[in-house]
Amino acid sequence: MGELSMLEYTIGEPITDTKAPSGPIDQRWSARKFSAKLVNPANRRKHRVIVVGTGLAGGSAGATLAEQGYHVVQFCFQDSPRRAHSVAAQGGINAAKNYRNDGDSVHRLFYDTVKGGDFRSRESNVYRLAEVSAQIIDQAVAQGVPFAREYGGLLDTRSFGGVQVQRTFYARGQTGQQLLIGAYQALSRQIDAGNVELHPRTEMLDLIVVEGRARGIVARDLVTGEVSTHLADAVVLATGGYGNVFYLSTNAKGSNASAIWRAHKRGAYFANPCFTQIHPTCIPRSGEHQSKLTLMSESLRNDGRIWVPKQKQDPRPPAQIPEDERDYYLERLYPSFGNLVPRDIASRAAKNICDAGYGVGPGGLGVYLDFADAITRLGRPAVEARYGNLFDMYQRITAENPYEVPMRIYPAIHYTMGGLWVDYDLQSTIPGMFVIGEANFSDHGANRLGASALMQGLADGYFVLPATLNDYIGQGGLTDVTPDDPAVLEAQTGVHDRLQRLLAVNGTRSVDSFHRELGLMMWDHCGMARTAEGLRKALERVPELRAEFWRDVRIPGTGEELNQELEKAARVADFLELAELLLLDALVREESCGGHFREEHQTPEGEAARDDENFSHVSAWEYGEKPVLHKEPLTFDYVHPTQRSYT
Repeated sequence: MGELSMLEYTIGEPITDTKAPSGPIDQRWSARKFSAKLVNPANRRKHRVIVVGTGLAGGSAGATLAEQGYHVVQFCFQDSPRRAHSVAAQGGINAAKNYRNDGDSVHRLFYDTVKGGDFRSRESNVYRLAEVSAQIIDQAVAQGVPFAREYGGLLDTRSFGGVQVQRTFYARGQTGQQLLIGAYQALSRQIDAGNVELHPRTEMLDLIVVEGRARGIVARDLVTGEVSTHLADAVVLATGGYGNVFYLSTNAKGSNASAIWRAHKRGAYFANPCFTQIHPTCIPRSGEHQSKLTLMSESLRNDGRIWVPKQKQDPRPPAQIPEDERDYYLERLYPSFGNLVPRDIASRAAKNICDAGYGVGPGGLGVYLDFADAITRLGRPAVEARYGNLFDMYQRITAENPYEVPMRIYPAIHYTMGGLWVDYDLQSTIPGMFVIGEANFSDHGANRLGASALMQGLADGYFVLPATLNDYIGQGGLTDVTPDDPAVLEAQTGVHDRLQRLLAVNGTRSVDSFHRELGLMMWDHCGMARTAEGLRKALERVPELRAEFWRDVRIPGTGEELNQELEKAARVADFLELAELLLLDALVREESCGGHFREEHQTPEGEAARDDENFSHVSAWEYGEKPVLHKEPLTFDYVHPTQRSYT
């Protein structure tokens, strides 16, 4: 990428998913599994598989592959797999069980997900996701995950945005944590059995590609600074999304994009990087001191009502504002879905209402999420049973009691629908490298419905990858790779040189100062609303900021020790490159869809205006001095694209 502006790019050959079966959509996954080659259980013990990441996708994949007989070498930069960011998922996991007998089905979950993604996802992938969703719940229950239950003992469910049925299974506001504990105990069993070799506090810094295949990684021990190479027959990336390119996001501070960006620079196409999700229910920022934002679960919109005063810049406390002077704007604008519209719709509505001067709290950047009606209707104990830990968390952060005063919320960067391009088998454009969970782009289109991230991560890890990776190994053709192979040595030397180059800068600015400046620029020009002018402005500034970083960043200490500034610097250096591709993708996509809202492309009512004729495709970017755009056409045989309406 050098110092060239990425305003220049070229159009490459179209890309197709050659692994997706044809035929009736409800038979495609069964057909693919039957056609996939198998590996004898005794032969699986001869094969090593690297899994990078231990969240829901990585943890479930590592446990399942080891259970099948593979020798799994697993990495996480946390001190324990249980510290993966999946613990932060709060509200629930979707599954087409239809326990409520309210009209849900596999086909309806499929339909809602394609529509919720604004018709920018593959039908085959989404149907498979809906199909295996019920198996996920059975798997989790068998592991002892303590889902909420009704009085009669059946699993309880609730609604999330973008749907009109109750298909979201939950464990209070701790669903991600409880599901991760289930995956972790399965992984721990395999660690104890010697089938999983775990490397905690270790970060992947490059991918090893030998004769065109992914054959290992270069990693750094974050405690000792030792750089080592690890070889295998296949590599699985389960490293999450890239939301922290915006600096302030709901992601953990350690969440980063280095693994997928390193793989991209080795030949893996990056798909739809501009598809980033804004979550509508986050605690508003409180000042310049903040380093991250805190998510309040979307499940709160089941019983909380969102409103603002009808009077601009109303100074009165919320309890003193009469009912007839409140604007429940989501209920007014979207009567069919009300407070449960999809995330992108709710986020833009909050932005618009605050931009118009009706916002509450410091700077007018907030709206109320009010539980007074629910407490009156259900009683405080019932509300505590559903959301108690979320209310406690809000009170600890804001010093306000949400049982007595409304919460204040505002949208923030959350999830990323873009990621490395994968085929139906979850294999990237680098043979032997599979990408699962949020690290890939495959299932959510331009907007993810709430409670679908946990569903996708566990579907990929427990059920999809174990079948498709078998097929890759079963194809054979894998030669022995030794540590002295030129490709292995080149990757290891490259990592050493890059770390030394970072340490040698010895400038005057902190890593965080660069990251904060980049994040503010991305939020201003590529956040909830985007314009060609703003994107071009950011595309001019990012290369300048990157050059300043490599000229003036200050990293104390050495590389032969625990050095968190060096860790951060390597990650921010990757963000400074990824940001440019994200901005370019947003500029090239001359339409509005889902979380990608170009102000030049909107309906008279202010909704997203898609351009299906020109942009009904996946944008898969190939790395190069001038990025190459490969388009994968999207076809719709079962859910025909229409103007998305939630009124």
